[in-house]
Amino acid sequence: MTTRTAQSPTSIQPAGPTMAVLRAEARLFGRELGSLFYILLFPVVLLSILGAIPSFREDNPDLGGMSVVDLYVPVTVLLSMIMAALMAMPSIVLAYREAGVLRRLRTTPVRPASILVVQVLLHAATVAASSILLLTVGRLVFGTPLPQSWPGYICAYLLALVASFSLGAAITAISPNARVAAVFGSLAFFGSMFTAGVYLPVQAMGGLLRRIVEFTPLGAASEAMNAAMLGALPDVGDLLVVAAWGALLALFSVRLFRWQ
Repeated sequence: MTTRTAQSPTSIQPAGPTMAVLRAEARLFGRELGSLFYILLFPVVLLSILGAIPSFREDNPDLGGMSVVDLYVPVTVLLSMIMAALMAMPSIVLAYREAGVLRRLRTTPVRPASILVVQVLLHAATVAASSILLLTVGRLVFGTPLPQSWPGYICAYLLALVASFSLGAAITAISPNARVAAVFGSLAFFGSMFTAGVYLPVQAMGGLLRRIVEFTPLGAASEAMNAAMLGALPDVGDLLVVAAWGALLALFSVRLFRWQ
């Protein structure tokens, strides 16, 4: 990931300050080529590498008649989320805080919270673009079916997005500086990769391990999104797990976040 030099939007006019922040931050975000690659393209590259293995494209009775590539489409969607929420966004927000930008904005028409909202919107939009690209590549290149239950898939997707960014916000809230955030972020990132099924799809896990993973936000999200891919409504328990994690982490981050 690249590190941005914090810049204060001091020239923003009172009229429409949030839109001005959005335009300024969008220009800066467009220069973050490293972040854009890892959020937007890296999951697609990973899916393509897995899809290049012939045995991974074959339907497997042990996986409910799905292929490994079929299972990895929702997994790579979740990977894009945690790339954005845990590795990219916290470093930008902390750079602003360490440079005193958030503190100075409290004396202007632009409220500091606008920066945070805009950052979430920009990263979430990039994740959405990556998700569309993943579904398209999976369908057109590897024959992976599109979600058969779109309402269930979208519900699980949005809850997973909220939970992922809430976790990233919690890391930002408790980290005094970018170096500490990098440590916490890396620990959460690799743990989230495991529970999302990057190393081994949740559906391929067995016994106690799978039951434990299903109580994590990304493990439950993986199960819910996979069920929607197959045409079933996600299990209410899985959705509640993701929603509960998102709500608790969001409350935690709001309570502990420091502007300076």
